[in-house]
Amino acid sequence: MLTRGLGKTGIVASVIGFGGIIVKDETPEDAASFVAEAVHKWDINYFDVAPTYGNAEERLGPALAPYRKDVFLACKTTRRTAEDAEAELNASLKKLQTDHLDVYQLHSVTTKEDVETILGPGGALETFVRAREQGKVRFLGFSAHSEYAALALMEAFDFDTILFPINWASWLGSGFGPDVVAEAKARSMGILALKTLAKRAWDDGEVHNWSKTWYKPVESYEEAKLAMRFTLSQGVNVSVTPGHIELLRWACEAANEFQTLTAEEEDTLRAWSVGLRTIFPLRN
Repeated sequence: MLTRGLGKTGIVASVIGFGGIIVKDETPEDAASFVAEAVHKWDINYFDVAPTYGNAEERLGPALAPYRKDVFLACKTTRRTAEDAEAELNASLKKLQTDHLDVYQLHSVTTKEDVETILGPGGALETFVRAREQGKVRFLGFSAHSEYAALALMEAFDFDTILFPINWASWLGSGFGPDVVAEAKARSMGILALKTLAKRAWDDGEVHNWSKTWYKPVESYEEAKLAMRFTLSQGVNVSVTPGHIELLRWACEAANEFQTLTAEEEDTLRAWSVGLRTIFPLRN
């Protein structure tokens, strides 16, 4: 597996990250099998999970235990106050059967209210800083679903990582992403990509043939290969995969065939993006 340095963290990570939602609602045996495949077959060393992924933490903890010292584990919280974030951090550590997280992230920050609460007195950032001082977490980051939130958080605090949608359809179809990526690069942050294999929003009444994605993913390996090539060509360090093992395998195969996106391939993706209902339209 191709590896890249994760910004200023000193971590050298596989360019594909294991999205913990993959093990949500799976049997303990299947969860262990999927994690073992990720480590042994695909050389993945970056794992990402969150409390909002159902029982994924409970499944990932035991499955990851044999490899914990050799991998980087990221977790998140949607809690916005210090008290609530601390409680959720401690619960995540227990479920994941570990004494520390390598990266702890504010999860899905979107609105001005989110940002102001996190940064204000008694906000979640206080817990993040304290947890780093206590050795419960090594690095601090955030995921954001709006350009406003991402840019505001980067301006306010020296985060180590950003987890952000870096997706061909939204980038080329609606201009969502370039400004955020440029700012993260300027700050030498580790850049983690969400939604690399997303294609469009589900249509009303459409059968959801992928139960763990809230969007329609790419529909073939050829689409997956171009999608991955696009994202990894934007200076991304790690692409965290969607919630199905089949999509993880596509992502890994695509990463193993990685070449920098050509102008012709970008034109192809731009043409594909025309008329798509992108999941992250550009908005203030």
